[in-house]
Amino acid sequence: MAIRNIVKLGDPILSKKSRPVENFDEKLFTILDDMKDTLYKAEGAGLAAVQVGILRRVVVMDCGDGYLELVNPEIVERSEEVQHETEGCLSLPGKFGVTERPKSVIVKAQNREGKWCLYKGEGLKARCFCHEIDHLDGILYTSHVIGELESN
Repeated sequence: MAIRNIVKLGDPILSKKSRPVENFDEKLFTILDDMKDTLYKAEGAGLAAVQVGILRRVVVMDCGDGYLELVNPEIVERSEEVQHETEGCLSLPGKFGVTERPKSVIVKAQNREGKWCLYKGEGLKARCFCHEIDHLDGILYTSHVIGELESN
């Protein structure tokens, strides 16, 4: 397992749409393992494969309630109720902004073996699901910021 370099704002790959994963094999397992190590080393809540330069629909997350691997994730249900909270991104270090996101979501995704699973997220976990799945479509959280981006 290895720590991968996290792509930063300005790299055109961040605006590209990721392709679905079709092969559930050792190459995917290595990507997932490396992404997990990279996420924890960077002390983030989530990481999309595009953020390590891989245009595949793969996300790893840990919002404090356990580690998740999501392959080919999609949001299948969003609450009408929204939340306004501060968000940041490993690809935009030191930048933060208040975003509007659904208060809860249900996500359908495959695990590393290709089995489909459903995940429910509320609060931070819902924001994280939305944030990371947006990355897979070339969308940064800054497009959801209400008001100004802040720096620390």
